[in-house]
Amino acid sequence: MTASCKSETPPPAEDEDEFTEYSSPVCYLHEFEAGRLNAVELDVRIKRIYDAPEPSDGFRVLVDRLWPRGVKKEQALLGAWARELAPSTALRKWFQHDPERWGEFQARYRMELVDRQPELEGLRQHARRQALTLLFAAKASKINHAAVLREILLER
Repeated sequence: MTASCKSETPPPAEDEDEFTEYSSPVCYLHEFEAGRLNAVELDVRIKRIYDAPEPSDGFRVLVDRLWPRGVKKEQALLGAWARELAPSTALRKWFQHDPERWGEFQARYRMELVDRQPELEGLRQHARRQALTLLFAAKASKINHAAVLREILLER
């Protein structure tokens, strides 16, 4: 293709919304298939269930297999409890939040989630509409399954 699909229009003024004008529907489709149109950015966060709920949390999903100790269901303000996305009991017990096992844990957990694409896509759909906060009970805020799950959701 020698010509650009974008029409020659001046840039928008500062107070105008920025948009791209295309010369034909075919050009629009070409840009869409190439992934160059503005994709919806997913706002996926992770947070300890023990931290106070905030309006900015958006849709709150507990991603632990077990209910966290000391947390009342009414106070958690959950949109969902996705037990099926938590690591298996065997994997959780093997990992024990040992930093030396973090790399292997990530690989094993990703393998467990291969068959959970419908559930993952459901979370992505929520994240396209509003902020999505994945809640976990672990004390380790950086090396836990919610961090891996967040990465997986943002990969697509």
